[in-house]
Amino acid sequence: MDSYKFIDGVYVYFVTFTIVDWLPVLIDPEPIEIINNSLRFCIDNKHLRIHAYVIMPNHVHLIVSDADFNNERLGGTLTDFRKFTGNGLADYIDANLSETIAQTIRAKQLNDRIRQVWRPGWHAEALATEQFLMQKLNYIHENPVRKGLVKMPEHWRHSSAGYWINGEIGDVPIVPLGQG
Repeated sequence: MDSYKFIDGVYVYFVTFTIVDWLPVLIDPEPIEIINNSLRFCIDNKHLRIHAYVIMPNHVHLIVSDADFNNERLGGTLTDFRKFTGNGLADYIDANLSETIAQTIRAKQLNDRIRQVWRPGWHAEALATEQFLMQKLNYIHENPVRKGLVKMPEHWRHSSAGYWINGEIGDVPIVPLGQG
């Protein structure tokens, strides 16, 4: 069961999804597209609003909300996102990555599945103040810079930094904060 804490009256959250054992699964275009496609599906069909994101080699950070400020539905959407992407990534790992990585996700199996891609929980943090929200927005966009993957946040393609810094349209539609 995913652990999260949604707070009445707070509707924007910072969440993190991490690959088991911090495996660098999200390095090729195909697994990144699994993430992007699922995010777009959740936007189009499950009322998800993405305000910021970054896809790193072994984890994903998002600032999200529900279009109608429905935290219960947001929780369901995030659970569905994890299940769908977990299955897609597990299939990708089995077909394309080393047997060692495939064995690692099978070794982490739970009662309800034979493969586990995501670590348990998504560590939701309520963004109740503008200061905390901006701190998390900057944290997300600086992540690839801190890891030495790029020199400037907007150079990381798998992020909303280009949108927030230069107004560029990326792979995942962004809803500006304060808009529905």
